[in-house]
Amino acid sequence: MSTQPQAGTRLDPWYGSYSQRTHGMRASEIRALFAVANRPEVVSLAGGMPNIADLPMASIADAVADLLRRDGARALQYGSGQGDPVLRGQIADVMSLEHINAHPDDVVVTTGSQQALDLVARIFLDPGDVVVAEAPSYVGALGVFRAYEAEVVHTPMDAHGLVPEALDEVLTQLAASGRRAKLLYTVPNFHNPGGVTLSLERRPRVIEVARRHGVLILEDNPYGLLGFDGEPLPALASMAPDDVVYLGSFSKTFAPGYRVGWALAPHAVREKLVLASESAILCPSNAGQLAISTYLSQFDWRGQVKEYRRMYAERRDAMVGALQEYLPTCSWTTPEGGFYVWLKLPEGLDAREMLPRAVTSLVAYVPGTAFYADGSGAGHLRLSYCYPTPERIVEGVRRLAGVVNAEADLVAMFGTAPSRTDGVETPGPATP
Repeated sequence: MSTQPQAGTRLDPWYGSYSQRTHGMRASEIRALFAVANRPEVVSLAGGMPNIADLPMASIADAVADLLRRDGARALQYGSGQGDPVLRGQIADVMSLEHINAHPDDVVVTTGSQQALDLVARIFLDPGDVVVAEAPSYVGALGVFRAYEAEVVHTPMDAHGLVPEALDEVLTQLAASGRRAKLLYTVPNFHNPGGVTLSLERRPRVIEVARRHGVLILEDNPYGLLGFDGEPLPALASMAPDDVVYLGSFSKTFAPGYRVGWALAPHAVREKLVLASESAILCPSNAGQLAISTYLSQFDWRGQVKEYRRMYAERRDAMVGALQEYLPTCSWTTPEGGFYVWLKLPEGLDAREMLPRAVTSLVAYVPGTAFYADGSGAGHLRLSYCYPTPERIVEGVRRLAGVVNAEADLVAMFGTAPSRTDGVETPGPATP
């Protein structure tokens, strides 16, 4: 006797069988854009794909081929659930550039830092738990927290990053209402999407606030080595290793296709992360790990990072210059590294409602609403300068300006300002 699925629909007969957390899942606005934004006639200022065209592809291909000839049986086999020991040691060396004194035993290699983020959420979050995150915040993190049925409470940023006094107030209000935050999620360097960096002076203050409230800091740092001027700032994990889980990735400093990231965690937390990872994927890809390890040992990866910094600085300059020329009615952040500019539209414009008209004009961006758990951010949008050439960036901003100016004219003529729900302070824009 067969059992029929309950409460299905004509399109999905298994609809009634999904878990409650599955019903809370939804596609990110960025992913939904990819099909359109990848058309060659569209200038995509939306996605955060690194520009890897300048990598020494032929030499990397030879090195990987030699790896497979020499050690193919190990590269194509299962490996350790925690990750390759040699690579973990090399990761510790990479993190030393941000003043982190890490032992390889406390590094867990993951399938990109996105999996590390998922593992941290898995071992800490129960349904209804609170995560405090910057306003705005990385859309991929918001999706993970939503999948584990956590509540995200935003805390303000300004031009110098997360505001310690505001964080203290948010955590105090949560405690007064009987709710305790489990995690503080932060992207301190060249924020995605805000483009701002947590100042050196504020870093110990943020740690003190989190420690006083008993909140673990989740430091997500894919862009830390991609500053345009000066040396990398000390990571939060370098200042408070027992209070921080640090997430890193080779996706922005080498190549995202290998999907190799990591978590650095206090010893007891590391044990739980390894168990969670083994239950999810058994082990990270040996082939990807050994390829990354080969790159780190045989190539001038520090020189390549310097080249990335030069290239992205040139693209940032192209975007900021184009904004100054074509969109003087807007304001924006001027990042000192990373991939993104956070732009504030003229009053009354809604970035999400404007997007279809932008795509019709062959330019794409990400609406600010994607980066808030509560749907705020309609008056903002994220622009990415990492992938297009400087010439394409300028053209994309020119097209965007045509859309923005047309929308502003309609609002001025008909007074049809969309309703706004922005209740959280966002990064203070640099003066154009």
